[in-house]
Amino acid sequence: MTEIDSLKSLIDASVSPYHCIEEACRRLSKAGFKRLELSKPWNVKPGGAYFVPAYDSTLLAFTIENSTAVQAAPVVRMAAAHTDWPCLKLKPSPEVSGHGYGKLNAEVYGSPILSTWLDRPLSAAGKVCVASEDPFCPDIRFLSCTKPLFTIPNLAIHMNRDVNKGVELNPQVDMLPLAAVLTERLNQNSYFLDFLASQLSVEPEAILDYEISLYPWEEGCLLGLQEELYSSPRLDNLTSVEACLSGLIASYKPGGLLEDGLPPARKHALKDSRQGENSSPIIRVAALYDNEEIGSRTKQGAASNLTERILEKLYLSLGYSRSQFLDGLLGGFLLSLDVAQAIHPNHPEKCDIKNQIPLGSGVVLKLAASQAYATDASCVSVIESLCRANEIPFRKFSNRSDMRGGSTLGSISSAFLNMPAVDAGIPLLAMHSSRELMHKGDQKALNTLTAAFFQA
Repeated sequence: MTEIDSLKSLIDASVSPYHCIEEACRRLSKAGFKRLELSKPWNVKPGGAYFVPAYDSTLLAFTIENSTAVQAAPVVRMAAAHTDWPCLKLKPSPEVSGHGYGKLNAEVYGSPILSTWLDRPLSAAGKVCVASEDPFCPDIRFLSCTKPLFTIPNLAIHMNRDVNKGVELNPQVDMLPLAAVLTERLNQNSYFLDFLASQLSVEPEAILDYEISLYPWEEGCLLGLQEELYSSPRLDNLTSVEACLSGLIASYKPGGLLEDGLPPARKHALKDSRQGENSSPIIRVAALYDNEEIGSRTKQGAASNLTERILEKLYLSLGYSRSQFLDGLLGGFLLSLDVAQAIHPNHPEKCDIKNQIPLGSGVVLKLAASQAYATDASCVSVIESLCRANEIPFRKFSNRSDMRGGSTLGSISSAFLNMPAVDAGIPLLAMHSSRELMHKGDQKALNTLTAAFFQA
C-alpha cells in the first residue's frame, strides 16, 4: 500500500475526530499495541507497546524501549498532531422549518472557508449519548451516516448580481444546511431527532445529547497531468496523523529487545550507555489531540495537563520516581506536525519574499519570531540533520512579516511540557477549504521523517 493509499484509507474512515481515534485504535491493535484505560491501573513492561484513548477524540500511544543498557530514566520522544478540522456542528434542537423546507441549525467550528461548503453533498458523523441504567455512564454511540444527506444551496446569481465580487456569508443565515422538503410524514419539530433515533435503532426520548458535525461526502482523488497531486477533504491535519501512526508503528519491534532492529547510530548510543555515557532508553509517543482548531484549551486538547498526567502515570507504572519522570520529560523532544502554507500559483505575493514553498518540496520546517511555531535554531537543527541523514527533502518556511500566519499545538505543548520542540508538516493549498490540495510525494517525506525521528 502506498503512502497515499494509506492516507486515503485514514481520511475515508475519519469522518469525525471520534472516528479518527477509532481508526487509530484499529491500526495500533493490528500492529500489536495493547489498549490501556485512562482511569484504571496499568500493567506495562519494557519492550511493550500501548495506547490510551482519552475522552473519545484524543489518544496517546507509546512504545517502551527494552534495552540491556544501564537503566537511566528513559527520555520521551513524542510526535503530535491534531484530529479535528474546521467544519459545521449541529446545535441542540437543530430543526428549523419554514417555507416548506426543513433546515438544520448549525454553528461554525474553527475557521473554515465558508463559501467552499456551498452546493456540496454533506453527511453527518459524531457521537451520540443514549440513556442507560447508570446516569454517570451513558451509552456512547459513534454515528457515521455514510451517505449524502444535506446541502447548503448558493443564492442564484440572478438574485445576487454581485456574487462574483465577493460575498460575506453570515453563519446564522447563510450556512444552515437544507435537510428536507417538508411533508406530512415529517414532524416539523423533531425530524432530525427522529432521523437520528432511526439510525441508532432507539426511541427519540432515549437520546440524551450529541456532538455531530457535517462533513463533505466526497472521496479524495489524484489529479494533475502526472497524477502528482492529491485533492481531498481533511488533509489538515490527517496527513500528520498518518505520519504519527505510521512512524510509531514502524519503530516498534514486537518481542525481544528493541535495539535488535535499531539503526547503527542508536545501537552505538545504547552501547555507550552501558559504558557510562549519557544515553538513555527512549519512550516513543504519538499524541493525537482534539480541538486544535479552536485553541486546544479543553480537557482533550494540547493545552491541558492530560499528556503530562498520562506520561507520569506511565513512568510510575514502570517503577520510576516522579523525579525520574521529570528527568525523562525535560530531556525529551517534541515533533509537532501540522500542515504549512504552500505558495499559491495565482497569488505568489501572499508569501514571504524568500521563503516560498511549492507543493512537492517534501517536509516543511516552520519558523516564526513570534513563536507561533515552537521551532528555534537548536531544535530545528536536530530535524534538519535527520532529513539530511535520511535524504528527506525539506524546506524552511516563514510567513510574510506583514501578515499573521496560523499557529499549531507545538508551542502550546512544549510550554506545558517544558520540552524542546519543532513544528513541521507538508505544504498545502486551499488550507481550511472543504477540500484541500497536496503533492503525493510530500506524504512519503513526512512519513519517512517521523520514522527516522522515532528510530534514530
